[in-house]
Amino acid sequence: VGRRNESMILPLELLQQFKASDFTDPGEYEVWQKRNLRMLEAGLLLHPHMPLEKANTAAQRLRQIIQAALDRPIETGRNNESMQVLRTTVMTLANRTSDGALLESSHWADGFPLNLRLYEMLLEACFDINDETSFVEEVDELMELIKKTWGILGLNQMLHNLCFTWVLFNRFVATGQIENDLLCAADSQLADVAKDAKMTKDPVYAKMLSSTLTAMLGWAEKRLLAYHETFDSGNIDSMQTIVSIGVVSAKILVEDISNEYRRRRKNEVDVALSRIDTYIRSSLRTAFAQRMEKADSSRRASRNQLNSLPVLAILAKDVGELAIQEKDTFSPILKRWHPFAAGVAVATLHACYGNELKQLVSGITELTPDAVQILRAADKLEKDLVQIAVEDSVDSDDGGKAIIREMPPYEAEGVIANLVKAWIKTRIDRLKEWVDRNLQQEVWNPRANQEGFAPSAVEVLRIVDETLEAFFELPIPMHPAILPDLVVGLDKCLQYYATKAKSGCGSKNMYIPTMPALTRCTIGSTFQWKKKEKSTTSQKRNPQVATVNGDSSIGVPQLCVRINSLHKIRTELEVLEKRIITLLRNSESAHVEDFSNGLGKKFELTPPTCIEAVQQLSEGLAYKIVFHDSSHVLWDSLYAGDLSTSRIEPFLQELERNLTIVADTVNERVRTRIIADIMRASFDGFLLVLLAGGPTRAFSRQDSPIIEDDFKALKDLFWANGDGLPEDIIDKFSATVRDVLPLFRTDTESLIERFRRLTLEAYGSSAKARLPLPATSGQWSPTEPNTLLRVLCYRNDEAASKFLKKTYNLPKKL
Repeated sequence: VGRRNESMILPLELLQQFKASDFTDPGEYEVWQKRNLRMLEAGLLLHPHMPLEKANTAAQRLRQIIQAALDRPIETGRNNESMQVLRTTVMTLANRTSDGALLESSHWADGFPLNLRLYEMLLEACFDINDETSFVEEVDELMELIKKTWGILGLNQMLHNLCFTWVLFNRFVATGQIENDLLCAADSQLADVAKDAKMTKDPVYAKMLSSTLTAMLGWAEKRLLAYHETFDSGNIDSMQTIVSIGVVSAKILVEDISNEYRRRRKNEVDVALSRIDTYIRSSLRTAFAQRMEKADSSRRASRNQLNSLPVLAILAKDVGELAIQEKDTFSPILKRWHPFAAGVAVATLHACYGNELKQLVSGITELTPDAVQILRAADKLEKDLVQIAVEDSVDSDDGGKAIIREMPPYEAEGVIANLVKAWIKTRIDRLKEWVDRNLQQEVWNPRANQEGFAPSAVEVLRIVDETLEAFFELPIPMHPAILPDLVVGLDKCLQYYATKAKSGCGSKNMYIPTMPALTRCTIGSTFQWKKKEKSTTSQKRNPQVATVNGDSSIGVPQLCVRINSLHKIRTELEVLEKRIITLLRNSESAHVEDFSNGLGKKFELTPPTCIEAVQQLSEGLAYKIVFHDSSHVLWDSLYAGDLSTSRIEPFLQELERNLTIVADTVNERVRTRIIADIMRASFDGFLLVLLAGGPTRAFSRQDSPIIEDDFKALKDLFWANGDGLPEDIIDKFSATVRDVLPLFRTDTESLIERFRRLTLEAYGSSAKARLPLPATSGQWSPTEPNTLLRVLCYRNDEAASKFLKKTYNLPKKL
């Protein structure tokens, strides 16, 4: 038609040039005419280049023409009146301006968004009709032709870039998302769009850009917010491109379109980092929820099977696998936009699992296999997650501290430790209650078993052994760390047993009688006051003795059983300590350094308590035999009255009877000690009769051989012709008696003289005017004034009696 493209209105020229006879099918002609009229309607009335005033007459006329033509086609192809009216009307609308100036070009297809839709259709023509994912071979030539429509459609390079990006992207989606080259091309084209967006603030372009990118971002985020569901080994190659499209679209929308972004300082927002962070956290939370449901289903399916795992133990394993998949598969892709993608991922998984674990832990009150299994699985998972986070953050400025702060410790080991400590406390409390209950009922019967131990001692050791075994059977990872708590608890229980076993059994001081006041001898017959004074001296025993007289649990055989039992416990502790080492060596959590020291593996309290208790019981037993059980043949009658009829033989017989009980009952490893204690008590009793026996006793120098013979007989009893105690032990314990006995054959004047000298030495010049009365120390010695004084008190001669009367005015009787 001889016109430039820009001044030509294509639908109008087509209607002008073609008539009905040019079509073989009248129906086809009508459709063709209507399509061109609709094109004019769209370009001039519905989407005009410039807004139309409601009163525009040309617009009203064109609507009427089109409406009439839809009912009865216009005769086209001729220069008739109807075509003249149509041309005039169309040209008026296409060439109008806001100021009435003459236009060089017609505006019939450059209204928004009609122009873009038309251009999109043209770009779609670049694809092969037989292969929807490929361009035609002549795509370059075709694209050059298409670009020549920019003038008619009112387009430019920026709008072309945007449209072409959309066409490529839309074609990838529409054809089943199988041709990644299309997606890569769209991503590449989108990079040009991002540059364009920074160069213009045109509102029409911005509107179109926002609409297009919102659609693309919505599609990308639908996949990226749950990328674990979206991507697998078959399509993982497309993930990077989809992430790129999502991130670039978001950056353009936020940085170049959003007014909010422009109002804030740009360095406060890292859009790419923020979007990737959101994708990672969202997708992993979704994936975690799915794993949780799967673990629950797995648990329900295996509920009736033996050794079925608890849900959170299964989940810990699944989450660990998910973290590995994330680190190996997804994080390398996402790292391009987020340098610590793997760290964010594991922090999210850590938080998700931690929430579930927290709920469970709040309900755990005792140590069960399931609880331990879950907590151990949680501990392993946490270590694996933290390791990934640390490795991922090795190049960060803070060394990964920010990510680690997002991962507050599960403290699973601490929870296990607290549960184990509660388990230990329960066992220890029960054992202490058992000790209390059983020791109240224990009768310490020497015939309860062949070894002479109390049943309670055997049982308490069995319970301790069982408790240790049960502890090492606990499926926990910290036996060495918590073992000291258990050993200390058991140690205290055994110490408590030992303390209770010795309590109430009397002591040395309890059985030693109270010394009577000093008197001087009545010179003459002793027979007439023997009976009268006997009751007096026998009443001078310690009043505490009355509390044990009726207690059958502290007879000599029973005390021997107590001693045996405590000795048994002490010796068995060494066996238990070796057993602890064996159990520790067999536990999976033990290390070499756990065996390098004995700390926490030895019983520190019980052994010394047992030793002390055996010592106290042995001493108490010895003094009970001598001063309580044998008092009628020692304190009440030995040397009371006439020496010839009150010698030591009855006492020796009573001692021999008790020594036989001890020998038959007490364990041989402590027997010597007890017999030695009995010997020492006997020697103490012998001396007490000589030096503090009360007014029933009186000795002359001539009695000395009798006394010495009796003491030799007493020593011989314990020597037993070489089958008893060793001579050195007898000599050691008899030293005091041996030193004191010579005083009984020393003349009175020499004794008085020695007493004066030693007293003056002891009290100094203050004693010259009047000799003070020496205090009773109980440490008998020939050089101790009180010992000499007592020998004089029991000396049956006139000189001694006069000296005591004159010096101290001592009475003759109590």
